[in-house]
Order: sequence, then structure tokens, then C-alpha cells
Amino acid sequence: QVHLVESGGGLVQAGGSLRLSCAASGRTFSSVTMGWFRQAPGKEREFVVSSRWSGGSTYYADSVKGRFTISRDNAKNTVYLQMNSLKPEDTAVYYCAAGWPSTLVALTRAQSYDFWGQGTQVTVSS
Repeated sequence: QVHLVESGGGLVQAGGSLRLSCAASGRTFSSVTMGWFRQAPGKEREFVVSSRWSGGSTYYADSVKGRFTISRDNAKNTVYLQMNSLKPEDTAVYYCAAGWPSTLVALTRAQSYDFWGQGTQVTVSS
């Protein structure tokens, strides 16, 4: 089991920044892929970014490319999502996920991830 806990959400004005954290505990594997997804009211869960815990390729959704950055602190077993130049359309509940998606397409699909955090609300006002 992998236990994930997100934090760092909040209310911010458009153009502002937030940093989300995802603390992992339990069984962790260097081969695991960490992902961030988000879900706005009435919409499906949407892929934001994914990255292999051990390093390597990172993939961003086009909607956040150049504004969001994923990083990790191995000593703290924590993954971060730095969000800059936030827009009202970024408003959603943000979820951290862990899994072993085997293809590039699978990386972007929520069903490819086995473990999820409880989510943290991000609200961007205009």
C-alpha cells in the first residue's frame, strides 16, 4: 500500500502561484510513476502531469505546460506541484496519484494509477 496526502491548496488571484505537496508513505518504489490530476465540478478527472519517481521523463498537459512544474524530495518522500500564472480555469480539486502506467497514453489516464490522495482544493479568482 502507498498512502498519499496532499496539501497546499487554497484561494489565489489570477496570475498568482501555489505549491502543492504530496507526501507518500507506506511501500514506495523507485519505479513508481507519480501523477497529478484535477477535477472541476461537473467535469471528469483531468491529467495534469506525471513523472517517474526515480527521475526521467516528465509529461505535462498542454493546458499547464510552461506554468506548472513537478519536482520531488526523495529524502522527504514528497512530490511537489509548483503552479504559476494561475488562471480561473485551473480551479479544481487536485489529486496526487501513484501507479505503474506502461504507455504514454496510460500516463494520462486516471485508471492507470493505483493509489490516490484525498485531494486539495485550488480556487483561482478572476
